[in-house]
Amino acid sequence: MSSKSAIVYADGGSRGNPGPSGAGALVKDRSADGATIGEVNKFLGVNTNNYAEYTGLIIGLEKALELGVDDVEVRMDSELIVKQMLGQYRVKNQNLKPLYETAKGLSRKFSQFHIVHVERALNKEADKLANQAMDRGQ
Repeated sequence: MSSKSAIVYADGGSRGNPGPSGAGALVKDRSADGATIGEVNKFLGVNTNNYAEYTGLIIGLEKALELGVDDVEVRMDSELIVKQMLGQYRVKNQNLKPLYETAKGLSRKFSQFHIVHVERALNKEADKLANQAMDRGQ
């Protein structure tokens, strides 16, 4: 059985906080060419940017599982979400707790799960998907 390794870029945003929001994620093969093997986005109605960021993470992990990925590295530009997922920050916001629990549950379905914070400039494709979702919803 071969291990399928991928990188998930996830993002979410809202126009206004709260405001019309969207989430996006893409899954890239971790091989040399780094081809995109899946992408997904979703309009979330009126929500906060952190709600949208968590949703980006969730839909990205779901897409990776659907594609048979078992070794995943998630890259996000939301320091809050990354630090909460790593256990460095507590999840105090009651609206985010169920999303955090869902994301943690999904993360446990991979044989290997890593999450890292990246600069916004390195997350442009996921940001574009989130914005497409917001454009669709408005």
